Amino acid sequence: MPLRGRKGRIRSLLLLAAGLFFFTAAAGVLYFVLRPTTLRIAVGPAGSEDQTLIQALAQALAREGSSVRLSPIITAGPVDSAALLGSAKANLAVARADNSDMPADAEAVAIMRKNVVVLWSTPGLSAKGPKKDAKPKVDTIDELAGRRVAVIGRTEANVKLLEVILKESGVDPTKVAITQFSTDEIDQMAHDPKIDAFMTVGPLDSKITVDAINATARLRGEPKFLPIDVSEAIALHHPLYESEEIPGSAFNSSPARPDDKVETVGVDHLIVAPKDLSETTVGAFTRELFAVRPSLAREVPAALKIEKPDTDKDAALIAHPGAAAYIDGTERTFMDKYSDYFWFGILLLSGLGSAAAWLRHYLKREERELNTLHRDRLMVTIAKVRQANSLEELAEMQCEVETILCETLACYDDGAIEEGNLAAFNLVLEMFHHAVSHRRAVINQAPAELELPRMRAR
Repeated sequence: MPLRGRKGRIRSLLLLAAGLFFFTAAAGVLYFVLRPTTLRIAVGPAGSEDQTLIQALAQALAREGSSVRLSPIITAGPVDSAALLGSAKANLAVARADNSDMPADAEAVAIMRKNVVVLWSTPGLSAKGPKKDAKPKVDTIDELAGRRVAVIGRTEANVKLLEVILKESGVDPTKVAITQFSTDEIDQMAHDPKIDAFMTVGPLDSKITVDAINATARLRGEPKFLPIDVSEAIALHHPLYESEEIPGSAFNSSPARPDDKVETVGVDHLIVAPKDLSETTVGAFTRELFAVRPSLAREVPAALKIEKPDTDKDAALIAHPGAAAYIDGTERTFMDKYSDYFWFGILLLSGLGSAAAWLRHYLKREERELNTLHRDRLMVTIAKVRQANSLEELAEMQCEVETILCETLACYDDGAIEEGNLAAFNLVLEMFHHAVSHRRAVINQAPAELELPRMRAR
């Protein structure tokens, strides 16, 4: 095989190998881009409603083959969850909006539920048990001055919220003794004779709130629910809080607890994310969250409380741009986001293709020059054919032309010349064959032409 032919095949194999390499690389990049994104979400405490809901959500997303998956990190509570988010050890966190440890760059992704403040008083402990018609120690928030209030939950946010309520109600918080009890100390709290009023912060159907109300009613008498008449003022001065109402019989129907609607203050319990978390990722998570919510609610009814956050620019806790884009319907499609890159890529590939073609044309210049020389040699050979005096000379010229032909075909296979050049060479080659045929006929007739004059001489 001619050397140039071997070179052409080697180059073809190299091009094939390069193509396979780029295909494999593209497949790897595609896999990397399309593989599910796993987000670490901090939630706690263990066994709480929040933890149960997030765990069920993580399983639902995995079961549905979502593009976004969750990896729960169990913490001691919302405060610790917010701390993990602030230290970048979690991508998402479940925390209260008024958490003082909330990172400054945290933004809302979804509302897990709305918590409301429940304040109530009871007649007090009695050795003979609670009296049926006994009056509660406190009828209004104004009367809490000089009293002791039990707050269920060890989070500092509950205490700060009570202080806001007292201050807006015209009560000096320093004149109210506040004692905190954990959720497993409800019975101990109900037996404490020094307590005059009680407070919980949680959803309306909170088991903790219902258990606390029932325990105090059983030991201390029928509760008196204290309305927060300044709830709208609180919402105005403290945007993280909202004015809410507790409907009648929310905690018990017989007897009705409360017996009528009660004005109170609410605060959102949220899934939050840092501002720098990818908008695409947050948007995808928000979309998947609300897509699986109906089916998730069949397993965990608390999922029905999940709501979309406020997307107004002046919201107290701004919605993450990714979540806001999904909620407002302004989420950009894949082509919207990357069309500019595609066009740039096409232009770049076009430019690279042109540059590669020019470079290839430049590198093949010697072979093209050689092909031109071969064609010129063939034209010279045609002239020699017309002057050949023997068949041996013609045979030598044909061997030379065959060598030229092999090298020309090798140049064509190598891409140095195009079909147009090959057609021109073929035309010259036909001229050579016609010249050889004509000259061979002439040489074969030469003896007869010489013999005829001799016969005439005789």
